[in-house]
Amino acid sequence: MKGRSMDAQTDTRNDQPHHAVHYVNRVGWLRATVLGANDGIVSTASLMTGIAASGADGQAILLTGIAALVAGAMSMAAGEYVSVSAQSDTERADLAKEKKALATQPHAEWVELRDIYVDRGLTPDLAGQVAQQLMAADALGAHARDELGISDLATARPVQAALASAMSFAAGAAPPVIVAAMVPTGSAIIAIVSLCMLCLALLGYIGARLGGAQVGRSMGRTLFWGALAMAVTAGAGHLFGAAI
Repeated sequence: MKGRSMDAQTDTRNDQPHHAVHYVNRVGWLRATVLGANDGIVSTASLMTGIAASGADGQAILLTGIAALVAGAMSMAAGEYVSVSAQSDTERADLAKEKKALATQPHAEWVELRDIYVDRGLTPDLAGQVAQQLMAADALGAHARDELGISDLATARPVQAALASAMSFAAGAAPPVIVAAMVPTGSAIIAIVSLCMLCLALLGYIGARLGGAQVGRSMGRTLFWGALAMAVTAGAGHLFGAAI
């Protein structure tokens, strides 16, 4: 009796619903946000350090930062909207083609879906049953998901991507602009670079935590490429500033 009781408890525990949190659900907005923030920090700080290294005064450095923030945010928004809209147009065209094929050649579409499941490891009989039941429930949805790879997680959302990129870029570009407005011209490069390296480290940490990645690797690559961009731009500003 005791053994049966333990088995019953085990079965009860196994029957309890399991809700796992998956990081892939965050891919759509996380990619745009991290890209925008990283670009905002690196491009704005690099431009400002380049101008500062050329010997420009504090007003010129600050105006460069403000212009970079506004132009970069608008460019990111426009670029994301155009590119994601192109993806959305392609998805709609494929769905329209699939809808027409389902209306004119339903059996061929069933065979196509069945073969997909066979390739994934199901027996032909079971694959045929699965394909038949899924097509009976939502034929277009089944083919969109399993044949075309279009799902709710990967659906293109142009406006969402544009807003996320613009806002994250502005948030990333704001720290170097603020620090340039507060420090003397002679300390601008050190202050901008120091603050932006701190922001990049924080961005790498947050991105890794939200995406389930290794924190050290994420922070390392973010810091490396950001530092390289600022160093190269500062070197170019110093070189051409001296030449001019």
